[in-house]
Amino acid sequence: MKNMTLYVKKDSIIHDVDPLSKLLFVFSSVAVTYILPNHLFVIGVLAFTLLLLIVGRVFKYIIPIMGLSLVLIFSIVVVQGFFHPDRATVLFTIGSLPIYKEGFSFALLLTLRVLNMVCAFGVLVLTTKPDDLVESLIRKGMSPKIGYVLLSVLQIIPQMIAMTGKITDAQRSRGMETEGNLVARIKSFIPLLSPVVLNSLNDTRERSIALEIRGFNSKSERTFLHESIRFKYGVAVKFLLVAILIAVIIWRVIL
Repeated sequence: MKNMTLYVKKDSIIHDVDPLSKLLFVFSSVAVTYILPNHLFVIGVLAFTLLLLIVGRVFKYIIPIMGLSLVLIFSIVVVQGFFHPDRATVLFTIGSLPIYKEGFSFALLLTLRVLNMVCAFGVLVLTTKPDDLVESLIRKGMSPKIGYVLLSVLQIIPQMIAMTGKITDAQRSRGMETEGNLVARIKSFIPLLSPVVLNSLNDTRERSIALEIRGFNSKSERTFLHESIRFKYGVAVKFLLVAILIAVIIWRVIL
C-alpha cells in the first residue's frame, strides 16, 4: 500500500540529518525572518532554504505546495499595495488604482516570509518520515497523545488526496462524468463530499479502536521498535542554528 505521507524517499545528506535538527531549522529560519525584517536578509534565508531542497533532491515536490500559497500571496499584495496605512509614494498604477511603494515593499517582505516558511516546512516534511519525527519527539519527553495528533496532522492531506482519488475512480467506473469543463468538474466534486467525510469518520473510529487494542493509554514504560536516528554532526548543527538565532536577536537589539 502506498505510504500516506508527503515524505519523498531519496538518497541525500538532508535525509540523513536527524528530525530534531530539521525541526530546529524550521523554527530558526522562520523566526529570523521576523526578527530581522530586511528584504535582502530574508532573500538570503529563502535562498539557503531552496538550496537545501535542491541538495535534498526534493525541490520539484515543493513547487505545487508553493503554488497553493499564490492565493495568499496575491491577497497580501492587493491589500498591502492598496491599503497600507503608511502609504505615501505612488509606485505605479493599475488603471486608476495606485500601488504605493510602502505597501508594495511590505507586501514583498510578507511574500518572502511566506515562501520561506513553506520551503522550510518542505525541508522537514519532504525529507523526514513522520514516524521518525514523532518518535524523536516522544523520546525527548513529548506526550504520546500529542505525538499521535501531530502524526495525524502530517498524514491527513495525503490520506484525503488518496481517498478522494479512490472514490473518484469508483464513481467514474459507475458512469459518473468527472472530466470536462469547469462546471462539469464542480458538479462531479459535490457528490464526492459525502463519501469522503463518511470514510474519514469511519477511518477515525477504526484508528481509535486499533489504538485501544494496542494499549495506547497504558501507563507502563514505553519501548521503541526502532533505534533512535543519530546524525554524525547533529549536535554541531543544533549549536550552529541556536548560535545564528541568538546572533540575529542581538543584531536586532543593537540596531
